[in-house]
Amino acid sequence: MGLHAQTASPPEPVAKRSALTAPLFYEILLGELNARAQEPGAAFSLMLDAAQKSRDPAVFKRAVQIALQARSGESALQAAKAWRLALPDSREANHFVLQILLGLNRVADTLEPLKREIALAPAKDRRDLIWSLPPAFERLGERHLAALTFQKALANWLNDPAVGATAWASIGRVWLAAGDKTKALEAAAKGLAVDAKSEHPALLALSLMSPETPSAELLVKKHLPHARPPYRMAYIKALLRNQREDDAKRELQRIRTQTPDYADAWLIDGALALQAGQLDLAEQQLQQYLALVDAAPAEPPHADTQRGRSQAFFSLSELAVKRQDLTSAQNWLQRVDTPEDMPRAQIRRAALMAQQGQVDDAINLIRGLPENSDADVRLKRTAEAQLLRDNKLFERARDRLQTLAAQYPEDLDLVYELAMAHEKLGNLPEMERLLRQLIAAKPDDPHAYNALGYSLADRNLRLPEAIALINKALELAPKDPFIIDSLAWAQFRSGNLAEALRLLKGAFSDRPDAEIAAHLGEVLWVANQQQEALEVFRAGLKLNPDNDTLTETLKRLRVSP
Repeated sequence: MGLHAQTASPPEPVAKRSALTAPLFYEILLGELNARAQEPGAAFSLMLDAAQKSRDPAVFKRAVQIALQARSGESALQAAKAWRLALPDSREANHFVLQILLGLNRVADTLEPLKREIALAPAKDRRDLIWSLPPAFERLGERHLAALTFQKALANWLNDPAVGATAWASIGRVWLAAGDKTKALEAAAKGLAVDAKSEHPALLALSLMSPETPSAELLVKKHLPHARPPYRMAYIKALLRNQREDDAKRELQRIRTQTPDYADAWLIDGALALQAGQLDLAEQQLQQYLALVDAAPAEPPHADTQRGRSQAFFSLSELAVKRQDLTSAQNWLQRVDTPEDMPRAQIRRAALMAQQGQVDDAINLIRGLPENSDADVRLKRTAEAQLLRDNKLFERARDRLQTLAAQYPEDLDLVYELAMAHEKLGNLPEMERLLRQLIAAKPDDPHAYNALGYSLADRNLRLPEAIALINKALELAPKDPFIIDSLAWAQFRSGNLAEALRLLKGAFSDRPDAEIAAHLGEVLWVANQQQEALEVFRAGLKLNPDNDTLTETLKRLRVSP
């Protein structure tokens, strides 16, 4: 039985002078000797008896520890309850009772110890204690009962101006873990009604925010006028996850106006500008982020700041690549020094080396990367195949992937990569066989459905089946702009120009990308909307002038934007 405290044990009040007589000392010593001799039953009995006679907190605690070490939860509970009975104001004794009951999954029995846990806490610590409690109840087997019990325990604190908002938020977290989003949302609303400035119910509302729960965002907005910048950034990230970039940009602008020295806003804004192809603006914002971080007090940087710096270096390297300045791109990557990001930086360096014709050196760089985890091994395998494919060395990519797939048959990413290599080599039957193998192994993964559907549509083959495959992918990944692009292309191949245009315009608006631009431009061109097509082609070239689909489309249509 694993019993782990979910919150730090509170400090024990100073005990009165111990009643430790010579016989008691001997009894404790005998208990310890029995414990060392692997006789936990005798050790526990001796220690508990000594504790009850002496009323010494340290002896009670030792009795509990002996029982826990023997994996006897009931004995540990007996000792903790005896401790609490002897010293009813002891926070530590009550804390052990609560944690042992949680470890034994005796949910209903936790009600009174949980009430006492909160009541015994000093007023200044009570809010933080309440916010720390949900994880212990979220992991219990009877989650609905856990939520009911938790809410009953906090009932007396729900209208307290100091902790009521946090109490409701904590209740909502436990209901959310129990799978009841409605009750969680109600709890968030009640918490903000107690105190709209409290971040705890606002965080709960933010975790519930999705297109299916619009009322959660209304609660988030209720807190925004009082929110700290980190909360506003969390809201922006939620907007981006829901592909609401315009709303995210407006929020970023508000942060930069209200708190211009808040660095993270500049980092996210720079990344969005880079994604939109606004290179000068992106560079200005990313440099401003680095300037703000470098100007911060000279104390050990927080891990999030270090990762943020690395992200800025990656973005500036990508920006340099778009400007065809590969030397600067390499220099930015060499500044990445966080252990988590260095493998990715080296892989990008390898890609830049390959672009300059140093393919073998690039592959050796990838193969020489350290392998500290299974994830590192998989990353190296995928990176090598990607490098070969990006440099149009499709036969080498196929051969290497075949070798790797035989060595690591459990790595389904290799199956996908091998299928794509066969597609580039025109071996469609083998591509389809591998993708269908992947669909059978991972029926909930949208990528194989989308790849197979798009490959069929791009060749005007089995178009109804292609549309069905892509629709399945879209069911699994709703609103994915690249899958929407595939569906639009299949509709275009089927002669449905109006539907293709509708889908492509939405996809390109959500995710400006050179390949989507190629498809949208061609559909506009065929629909006799040449001027608009030229504007889209120009936007695509600005995003990525080397995109194969875009350059091939312009060549085939004989268009010079």
